Amino acid sequence: MSASLVLRSNVSRAIARRAALPSVSQVRYASQDPNAYVPGGPVLRGTVNDATTFPPPSRAAGSYHWAFEKILSAALVPMTAAAFVTGGTQHPVLDGILGLSLIVHSHFGFDQILIDYVHKRKYPTIAPIATWSVRAATVAAAVGVFQFNTNDIGLTELIAKVWTA
Repeated sequence: MSASLVLRSNVSRAIARRAALPSVSQVRYASQDPNAYVPGGPVLRGTVNDATTFPPPSRAAGSYHWAFEKILSAALVPMTAAAFVTGGTQHPVLDGILGLSLIVHSHFGFDQILIDYVHKRKYPTIAPIATWSVRAATVAAAVGVFQFNTNDIGLTELIAKVWTA
């Protein structure tokens, strides 16, 4: 008796599949109307539903960049301690390297915020403006730190004076 139930269920499934198949193909191919119903939902092109295009893989933009960010972040700890122990006046090169490293570290952080939250595809006009604003601010900060280190007391001495004030 159980074999007859299995046979009946397989036969009824095959018949149901053959009966349903022409209706699906008729819906899909019967009309050339772009607004016609398509099983599985419409596929809209040129919207946020499109798949993200990925850039070609590059070690310079991927793992090397990530490794450089992590090495720079880890190097800032002993570099900051060494700059304050030795004093910026006696070792201006160390003070300059510390200032440049802080600027590059900050640039990487702000650039990553823009990549994560102000995506070019979602904000096509604001994203390039924000990216170039961060780049301009980085250049301005680098020029400012260079001027401050060469023409004034330097970054390390300034922070030491602020802490003792």
